[in-house]
Amino acid sequence: MDRRSLIKHAGIAGVLAAGVAPAVQAQQAMRWRIASSFPKSLDTIYGAAEVFTKLVGEMSGGKFTITVHAAGELMPAFGVLDGASNGTVEMAHTAPYYFFGKDPTFALDCAIPFGLNNRQMTAWMYEGNGLKLMREFYANVGIVNFPMGNTGAQMGGWYRKEIKSVADIKGLKFRVGGFGGKVIERLGAVPQNIPGGEIYQSLEKGTIDAAEWIGPYDDLKLGFNKVAPHYYYPGWWEGGPQLSLLVNKKAYDGLSAEYKAILEAAAAYAHTDMQAKYDMRNPGALRTLVSQGTKLHPFPADVMNAAFKASQEVYAELNASNPAWKKIFSDYEAYRREANLWFRFTEATFDSFMQRQKL
Repeated sequence: MDRRSLIKHAGIAGVLAAGVAPAVQAQQAMRWRIASSFPKSLDTIYGAAEVFTKLVGEMSGGKFTITVHAAGELMPAFGVLDGASNGTVEMAHTAPYYFFGKDPTFALDCAIPFGLNNRQMTAWMYEGNGLKLMREFYANVGIVNFPMGNTGAQMGGWYRKEIKSVADIKGLKFRVGGFGGKVIERLGAVPQNIPGGEIYQSLEKGTIDAAEWIGPYDDLKLGFNKVAPHYYYPGWWEGGPQLSLLVNKKAYDGLSAEYKAILEAAAAYAHTDMQAKYDMRNPGALRTLVSQGTKLHPFPADVMNAAFKASQEVYAELNASNPAWKKIFSDYEAYRREANLWFRFTEATFDSFMQRQKL
């Protein structure tokens, strides 16, 4: 087994025991920066970059140092793609669907309405053609991408007034991240793309009527329940949103094989770690929100059906107008079809049964 493969598949202890660390110690000392799209207060989503940098430091014997900078420190939350692309920073950690305005294809590296769940997304990226296809796309902006985090299926957001039918969506000023806004807009809402650190004030002041972020753990931290009582589910536009580490290609190409392997291994660990944290922390946070008066609602059936229909219309239009989108979405869609057939007989049936039990 070569050193790259060993670092990728062994744990940190295994790497050290195998004697890889001394070889890395001989490498040139490096100091890089990550620009995050998230505020420091969100220890799960912002914290994934900290988990990553800590591992890089440990596996390199302290030779490869990377500092994490929250949204607004080096550049705005939505400026990190350009920052990594032009080399202002070596790396960015973000939700790629934030950049759908540049090209909707970026959203396929994160989440699209009625897309893949978190396990399916990871499978498509690592075992399917997802990572290969997205890297071809990112090469156009001088970036090498790595999956680095997933929140799991998200909630549908906080609303000042109850949503009883699709008619209540019309005219709603709704903070919704990324590509989902293109579908929400077709239902008559007015999508607002606002960074996470600015949502509370916008909702409190009435600048927006509703907002979604991630789920109970982060939403409780951000205090959305204090300014909007109605909490809807599911977040059909984010069934398994993936976060990505975006690395400037010139900087990446200048790394040794050992450092490249360390980045890959650390990003993969941080990817799994984020999902585990959300799955562990969301249940208790949801109980707390309900105990404080939050009103939980499923989206009405007509909202779900109208949103699904609108999303298919958007995808058909993009297939006809955007070659990059069509190439990647065709593969994504084919895998989604197969994955949902499999999950229908296994995961969905098992989960449905267990969730009806009184344990």
